[in-house]
Amino acid sequence: MKTVSTPRWVSWPRAIATIVTFVVAGFCGQAAFAQIRQSDRTDANSSTHPSSHAGEKTFASTCAGCHGLDGQGSERAPNIVKNPKVQNLSDAKVSAIISNGIPGTGMPPFHTLTDEKIREIVGYLRMLQGKGGTQSLPGDATRGKEIFFGKGECSSCHAVKGAGGYLGPDLSTYGATTSAQAILSAIMSQNRTTQAGYKQAVVTTRSGDRFEGAIRNEDNFSLQLQTKDGSFHFFQKSDLQNVERSDHSPMPANYRERLNSAELDDLVNYLMNTAAKS
Repeated sequence: MKTVSTPRWVSWPRAIATIVTFVVAGFCGQAAFAQIRQSDRTDANSSTHPSSHAGEKTFASTCAGCHGLDGQGSERAPNIVKNPKVQNLSDAKVSAIISNGIPGTGMPPFHTLTDEKIREIVGYLRMLQGKGGTQSLPGDATRGKEIFFGKGECSSCHAVKGAGGYLGPDLSTYGATTSAQAILSAIMSQNRTTQAGYKQAVVTTRSGDRFEGAIRNEDNFSLQLQTKDGSFHFFQKSDLQNVERSDHSPMPANYRERLNSAELDDLVNYLMNTAAKS
């Protein structure tokens, strides 16, 4: 990548501009995903995606000097992996930015790159962003949706695109910043840490009313709870008889037994596919 004497990555337009030039053809999503359960399938990544190594070389020689080898930026260029605005750019827009640059910014055009090389860069960028190319993943997104809202009971706590529960984080864009491997690991984990805003509790008022849900906000004097039906309840702590807190995640720890290998593939594919279309 050309060296820019004066950093010019300050505004969003400029950030988005430089964004795309980097990232290598990657289909590590499938390789990493398969690596978790090597006994269930062979890793065909090397034969299925022969351009991965070439794409990485293109990224390293052309883009990494500014964006870093991991695409997470430097003093010369912004983070192009975790930036939501970059994640939501279509492949066509990313390709156009790489080829034509953005006039008036530090993002130069790369007219010498062939269409194939640009596709490799875009593919690797998606891999770094955790998207990994949903079409190359094992599983079926349509079946995965049925599992999410059915057998897996994921929707009892999580929502996707406005449908589902309230007691867990919204997963509409989860796959945009999380790899297939990480999603599968999170589903099957038995040692989860509940993040702030989703800590579970049972609240009993002095009048004997009982509420169970997630603590959304809390200070020294008050507590806000969201119950399973989505309703918010605000309490003064002086009006409460008891607050039973739980550090245990409400997410089941037996998904390895609840879902078979193919169903886990379907579920991960659905979350990745949904994020890619967001």
